[in-house]
Amino acid sequence: MKKFISSLFAMLVVSQLQAQEHAPKLVVYITVDQLRGDYIEYFLHTFGEHGFRRLLNEGAVYHNLRFEFPNTNQASAFATLFTGANPCSHSITDNVRYDAEHLREVSSLFDSEYLGNFTRDNYSPRNLLAATVGDELKIASRGRSEVYAIAPDAESAILSSGHVANGVFWIDNLNGKWATTTYYKNVPWYVEKYNNSPESLPVQIDAMAWRPSLPLERYKALPYVQESVAFNYTFKSKTVDCYSKIKTSPFGNKEVNRLVAQFFEYAGFGMRPDPDLMAVTFYAGNYFGNPSKEYTYEIQDTYYQLDKDIEELLNLIDRKVGLKNTLVVFTGTGYFKSEEERTEGMPGGEFHPKRCTALLNMYLMALYGQKTWVSGFYNNQIYLNHKEIEDAKLDLVEFQNKAADFISEFSGVARVTTDMTLRMGIWNEEMSGFHNGTYHAGRGDLIISLKPGWAVNHELPNEKVRLLRNNAVQTPLIFMGYGIKPQHIYREITATEVAPTVTHVLRIRPPNACDRRPLYEINVSK
Repeated sequence: MKKFISSLFAMLVVSQLQAQEHAPKLVVYITVDQLRGDYIEYFLHTFGEHGFRRLLNEGAVYHNLRFEFPNTNQASAFATLFTGANPCSHSITDNVRYDAEHLREVSSLFDSEYLGNFTRDNYSPRNLLAATVGDELKIASRGRSEVYAIAPDAESAILSSGHVANGVFWIDNLNGKWATTTYYKNVPWYVEKYNNSPESLPVQIDAMAWRPSLPLERYKALPYVQESVAFNYTFKSKTVDCYSKIKTSPFGNKEVNRLVAQFFEYAGFGMRPDPDLMAVTFYAGNYFGNPSKEYTYEIQDTYYQLDKDIEELLNLIDRKVGLKNTLVVFTGTGYFKSEEERTEGMPGGEFHPKRCTALLNMYLMALYGQKTWVSGFYNNQIYLNHKEIEDAKLDLVEFQNKAADFISEFSGVARVTTDMTLRMGIWNEEMSGFHNGTYHAGRGDLIISLKPGWAVNHELPNEKVRLLRNNAVQTPLIFMGYGIKPQHIYREITATEVAPTVTHVLRIRPPNACDRRPLYEINVSK
């Protein structure tokens, strides 16, 4: 019996060692906020051989990643990519959420119990109600794996790491330093040293100027560019929004790479028996203050410089850990945010929430009595007064349906569904986006989708009404390194399939809210 137990123990030890040998030493998960696959194609002639081209040539490239809900944004995209679940499960629907009780916006990550380090903001991941890839790695390794996230913004940093990461860092909008929250206990000495060094962003910003990296004639991929002169942006630490601006310029990505380099120098990646994970976020959207300018020299220069930043990061990984020992994951957030002025003759119009809710309240008063039945409107959702409905002993399902029928007749409304319809699971495929993209707690009673070309006019003083475009965009997903076979796959895949594929390569279970299978093309046999 003792021999059997000894043999079994030996087998378990060998199995554990083999599992460790068959997992990468490091995962570097690169997410580019607002990345556009079509722009990679258009601007390819300006790129070198070792950035985007290296990813496309040496990686397994999925050309068509799709999110399963409309109006994707920074927070919902990051939470979905790293949990393998949609907002209906992980609860993060936007960077901010509506507090219906106090009729105000609050950050989706706001948590008054935790202070900030190098920031005044109070954040934690506790409102994220699902585990991330990093969380599962920490659980599987019993805390031995190191998990870090570095990003321009708090939302992408926290949501790409999870609940039990070692450290999470973002650039504070007020002081430009690398900030974190006391929720995470570990602030490595080299982060504090960098924040107080002459190389830090607050020290360097006054000398920074963003000008085209190439002659303007090289930026010929977009024939609709209107400007005839080169752009020239300078940044001063004493000006309002200076750090918000710098984060949407190429300098933001370069600052990310500088801190990443500190971790590769001092964090011991690849030196532990269990894999480590580093989540890195870059930005490829419009420059701050240029939301209505989509065809610009700036966006072309952003991609040109991002190509250099990717090259620098890949070279750093190869030099410090080795790409053969590292799984590199590269993708985007599935949307590109911009604004546009209405073009005369194009179909569309303006939807007026104040008028809509006032008329709805009058209609409900005619049916149910003289009370304030409507609480407010936020993010294309109408909130009803549940206390009045309960006090009047009215049936909530019937009440919501009556209100939805009324709203569906408004100009510009494409479809309306109710919170109770989604809760009871009686929605059809046409409404699946409403279900996937919202979370039942804090959701409005009525969820509205407007027709294409319709803008929301809040009738605020000095606010110019612009049509917000948040279209889904062509988004690639690339796996590279660690024996990944180079190939190009053109079938459509979903964002919820990324996380289980990463955990499959790590040989750990997928995040707890994920019910998707790994992508079958990523089959690592080492």
